[in-house]
Amino acid sequence: MLTDFHHFKGNSLSRSEKIQRIVTEMILTSKLPDEKRENSIIWELKHHAGTVQIGRILAQKRNLDTELAEIICVLHDIYAIVEGKYNNHAKLGAGIAKKILKNSKDFTQQEIATITEAISHHSEKDVYTDKPYVELAKDADVFECSLYQGAEGFYRLHKPEPVFKEYVKRIKKVRKELGLAQDNIFRG
Repeated sequence: MLTDFHHFKGNSLSRSEKIQRIVTEMILTSKLPDEKRENSIIWELKHHAGTVQIGRILAQKRNLDTELAEIICVLHDIYAIVEGKYNNHAKLGAGIAKKILKNSKDFTQQEIATITEAISHHSEKDVYTDKPYVELAKDADVFECSLYQGAEGFYRLHKPEPVFKEYVKRIKKVRKELGLAQDNIFRG
């Protein structure tokens, strides 16, 4: 009988699962209450887990390393998870992510550089690069967010119109890539 399915406990976790567990534990044990956060603890739990799954699917579609994609996605909002704030969270989060990855002793310098570069630039949704993991981080994040009720109104309120249009463009691109309808791209 195959017993490798471990529900994120034990000593047989993959590198990605170890990092996912660390981030989830950071959220669950945070002393920063919802009142002092821009988003709730529940949001952080849902969004980081959802983005990991979307990132994994996109990595498979794009023939990228799914493990690196998962790690990028679980760490993409690490600054907001730790500090509760989103101002400059991508750039600031890259340093926190680098420390977590180095402390794990499971990653090469090149892997850490790839992961932290994607985290550092994931908020630049209106900038397009030739870096597949940077683009994956942006696409997984914006697509996952589009699945929540009220996302369209939030983006319209908080993003300049040209940036909002790029968010929509990215969401449509991902929906097309996944074979989903192009109309009603935001959840109502």
